[in-house]
Amino acid sequence: MNTFEQFEQHESGIRSYCRSFPVIFKQARGAELVTTEGKTYIDFLAGAGTLNYGHNHPVIKQALIEYLHSDGLTHGLDMYSEAKERFLETFHRVILEPRGLGNHVVQFTGPTGANSVEAALKLARKVTGRSNIISFTNGFHGCSIGALAATGNQHHRGAAGVPLTDVSRMPYANYFGDKVNTISMMDKLLSDPSSGVDKPAAVIVEVVQGEGGLNTASADWMRKLEKLCRKHDMLLIVDDIQAGCGRTGTFFSFEEMGIKPDIITLSKSLSGFGLPFAVVVLRRELDQWEPGEHNGTFRGNNHAFVTATAALEHFWTSSEFADSVKAKGALIRERMQKIVRRHGPDSLFVKGRGMMVGISCPDGDTAAAICAEAFERGLVIETSGNHSQVVKCLCPLIISEEQIHKAMDILDAAFAKVMAAEVQNKAS
Repeated sequence: MNTFEQFEQHESGIRSYCRSFPVIFKQARGAELVTTEGKTYIDFLAGAGTLNYGHNHPVIKQALIEYLHSDGLTHGLDMYSEAKERFLETFHRVILEPRGLGNHVVQFTGPTGANSVEAALKLARKVTGRSNIISFTNGFHGCSIGALAATGNQHHRGAAGVPLTDVSRMPYANYFGDKVNTISMMDKLLSDPSSGVDKPAAVIVEVVQGEGGLNTASADWMRKLEKLCRKHDMLLIVDDIQAGCGRTGTFFSFEEMGIKPDIITLSKSLSGFGLPFAVVVLRRELDQWEPGEHNGTFRGNNHAFVTATAALEHFWTSSEFADSVKAKGALIRERMQKIVRRHGPDSLFVKGRGMMVGISCPDGDTAAAICAEAFERGLVIETSGNHSQVVKCLCPLIISEEQIHKAMDILDAAFAKVMAAEVQNKAS
């Protein structure tokens, strides 16, 4: 019998990741996945950035087990609960207050990152009375209609079935190279009443574009963008759904840039355990919602409140964890630079920040072949970018140095095989 018969017969053809990794996984611990046949893989995908603290982290798992044993509230819409109270207190004390965001409040949205983006865009439009949003080339913000309108990816936009409107696309940092000042270009357009760009309610931006190919914005560019928002009375929304929760070496991706967004969207690793959970963090004076105006049955995931609180208490009450992420990020970058020097100094280069890094290849076919070869050797890793040309590392932040070196050895061998084959094909 076909091993995947049940999936092929009963699951929609829209499934995607399983096509790159055609095995059935049974268990997962830390930075490793185990199949039903007992083969172990190092996980450099981590739920597309949802498992920053690894699979089944024992401290977080124990907190959830104890909560379940005590018959803690499972679901409560947006009613008050002890679990929610603890999360709010901990998030404010451990994350917001130390980062100068103590005046921000938390809105619990539906459980996906796309829903938090939808809420952020709706709120910006409500507060300002304007409909237009500025988003950026290669940005990715979700696949529901409002978030999709702000998303650049043609593949996802093509499935909308309706016009995607009220968004003006602008060039991201270094989109035209480092000699073109894209902020000045935007300022010119926004200052010209005949530019055709309607005055926006907000700008939505990723400090590191995850799905867009690990494009990074500098601190200088982000500060200029914030200044532009103030000049033209636009709200600044930072989408930190993939780059947040420690992925770049600080809890928020913008922390060391000297900016304070009006609105921040968070999801993915916020729960700490892979449980669906998303929020909008916003300046208190922007909280102009009428009760229940942005609604959702699952905006009260109490299990996620418990695991998120445990993750915050365990990882973020000191600088030790953040420092370890920076050190591991530097190690991964160093190993990737060696791969580039060895296999393609003229055709490959390293991109990204922190533990959100990858190697840009000449094209998507090359990157896909490298990921496929790496998988055969025991590494789960995917691509990103406008042509899927970036081999992208999103491993759990708790991964050991030994596992990093093992994964990099696999990646090195995969690059060696694929790049050698390409050279041979060109020669013939």
